[in-house]
Amino acid sequence: MTLGALGAALAVSTSIPPPLPSGWQAKIGTLLPQAGQTVTLLERRPSISTVALELVVAGAGGDREVLRQVTATAARGVAPTYDKRLNISAEDFKRYIVFQNTLASTGKTFRLTVSRDATRVSFGDGPYMNGVLKGVSIDLKTGEMRGPEGFSARPVAVPANDDPDRGLLVRSGFQWRMNGNNAQIGNGVRGTLNLLHLGSGRVLLSYTRKSMIDRKVDDFDRELIVEYTR
Repeated sequence: MTLGALGAALAVSTSIPPPLPSGWQAKIGTLLPQAGQTVTLLERRPSISTVALELVVAGAGGDREVLRQVTATAARGVAPTYDKRLNISAEDFKRYIVFQNTLASTGKTFRLTVSRDATRVSFGDGPYMNGVLKGVSIDLKTGEMRGPEGFSARPVAVPANDDPDRGLLVRSGFQWRMNGNNAQIGNGVRGTLNLLHLGSGRVLLSYTRKSMIDRKVDDFDRELIVEYTR
């Protein structure tokens, strides 16, 4: 199931983040997974939007069959090639082909390795988790997130979004940006954890990070995206 374009909902980029809502501790506690939570694994998939291209080609009187071939190619996730029979310039053709990422279900479900008590939610590792959340914990009273690298982050509110053109449909949510570096011990991290209450009523949990522990650096950014019902 495609969830929609990745957009502002997955990145709070304003210099002054929205204030945390009233009762935010309880909301975080409600959205975080239960011990042994069953989740669906999601993945990013490339997508090509041709809506603007179709409108401009129709207005220019371009060849409909060529346009059909272009849109069919784009629907397969393959970059289409320019054809002058579209009656627009090659520059306009490139401008109206919009590349974006979508979230889609992999069809795989599993139990998240996570423990929970009255004060903390702690993540371990397991099938499909690939070590992404191993050693991460969130304090249910303070909202503080800690990682195995030894750094911490506080949550900020993610604004609601009811416009599908701006990305995921989000009722509410929280984001933690984990950034730290200690050259003396050789640990560092750059990561973003999102906890989103989607318009569908389900919860999306994602963590993307690149870290260094004991001077051993990840070869690439690690990411885990799951969806579940709470």
